[in-house]
Amino acid sequence: MIQFGMRCHDIYKKAPLTEVLDAVQQQDIHHIQLAPGKSVSDYDFSPGHYSAGFGYMIGQELAKRDIHVAVLGCYINPANPDESKREAEVARFIEHLKYAKRMGADMVGTETGRFSVDQSVTPLTYTEECYQTVLKSFRTIVHAAEQLGVTVGVEGVFDHTLYSPEMMARFLSDIDSEAVEVILDAVNLMTPASEFDPALQGQILEKAFSLYGDRISVLHLKDFVFDGESQLFRHPGEGHFDYSTLMKFVKEKKPGIIGLLENSTPDKYPADCAYLAEQYMKA
Repeated sequence: MIQFGMRCHDIYKKAPLTEVLDAVQQQDIHHIQLAPGKSVSDYDFSPGHYSAGFGYMIGQELAKRDIHVAVLGCYINPANPDESKREAEVARFIEHLKYAKRMGADMVGTETGRFSVDQSVTPLTYTEECYQTVLKSFRTIVHAAEQLGVTVGVEGVFDHTLYSPEMMARFLSDIDSEAVEVILDAVNLMTPASEFDPALQGQILEKAFSLYGDRISVLHLKDFVFDGESQLFRHPGEGHFDYSTLMKFVKEKKPGIIGLLENSTPDKYPADCAYLAEQYMKA
């Protein structure tokens, strides 16, 4: 079965750490994605403020409430063509690796960004120059992760640098490190052409599982529609995603995996989980 959880900033407003974690506990949610900058108001998580004691303290607050951080979110743009800005973001990510080690987080996660300073959509993202820029960023990140004994979670998105299963497979081969695992957001791999084509959706996911199924460690779960080239969020069962192939592979190959719902709410979470559990049982 899938173990469900949520992003912390979907559960509660940005607030002092203990207030946020109390709210998560009250919802009886045990698995979260925690992006400290989006959830915690009373501590500064910018580079330079980390200490082992600070990380340990956060870990103790999580443990007291039986809350497990499946993903420590540090979503950066490792493709940023502005070198100084890109290096600053890489440094921020590396500092989050240190937090993860003290907090007991499974990984620090990010998408792979676009070849623009403001993350805007651009065809330059699909170029070899952009890919090599991302590879350079991650070689620095992964070296630090290996030294710290922490895992990096990488998420593909249809209009980001790792825009397809083939690109993710190439990246995993090039980076060549056991310190890198995949956050599979199946909806993020869906293109406008696949919106009303369940067979094409299935083909995309079959490629993902055949090329790097062994490296998939956590799921992001949601639904979608497209408005032109822009993908819009929908709650599970309220969009155009066909869950059959995803759930088939999860059932066969990833027992007990954690599935983090994105953009859910405390009110909608039970129904979202019930729908997803039904899809799993039908697979």
